[in-house]
Amino acid sequence: ADVVMAQDGGANGATTEQVSQDAPVEEPIHKVIKTKFIEGGAGFMASVLIALILGLAISIERVIYLGLASTNTDKLLNRVDEALNNGGIEAAKEVCRDTRGPVAGIFEQGLERYDQGLDVVEKSIVSYGSVEMGRMERGVTWINLFIAISPMLGFMGTVIGMIQAFDSIQQAGDVSASLVAGGIKVALITTVTGLIAAMILQVFCNYILSKIESLTNDMEDASIKFVDLLIRYNEKHK
Repeated sequence: ADVVMAQDGGANGATTEQVSQDAPVEEPIHKVIKTKFIEGGAGFMASVLIALILGLAISIERVIYLGLASTNTDKLLNRVDEALNNGGIEAAKEVCRDTRGPVAGIFEQGLERYDQGLDVVEKSIVSYGSVEMGRMERGVTWINLFIAISPMLGFMGTVIGMIQAFDSIQQAGDVSASLVAGGIKVALITTVTGLIAAMILQVFCNYILSKIESLTNDMEDASIKFVDLLIRYNEKHK
């Protein structure tokens, strides 16, 4: 009985060892990405990666710029109103110079032309507001370009991969799964990479556009309130 148990134990041990040897070992994610990058073709994969990196660089710069451009407009209007009542136009200009953001810049441009009349002030506010909007939207066109070109590069890799597959079939004179698999793999990997790059950039682009829209609404609302402040100030000092 002891001999049989020993034999069973040895067999179970061998089976366990065989199962552990047959179990697949998961590769680290960076090695998997590197392998797929090479399999997809260094040329097209590098092109998609460059488009993604450039698009991300512009997107991050825009996010930082728009974040710094955000201003508490109600607080700024209160400070400008207080400065107008206590120190006049020059004091209000100083408050605007010390405040960061496009709204403060618009207010300063309006105050610089206060002596020319309120009509000129309103026109300068509208004109300088357009300039600030152009600054906020700078770079968005490039982000849209990279969003469009990333999947295009992926689809181009798809077409080239399929051409390679058909070339292999033509040279072999026979349809074989092993011959077609290589070209199809290249096609699928490049397509997926291009779509992933485009989706990542699209998220950043939508956030940037929504932030620009929010800042534009704040600028327009604050500009109307600012003109009202100047009208009240002008009536008091006629």
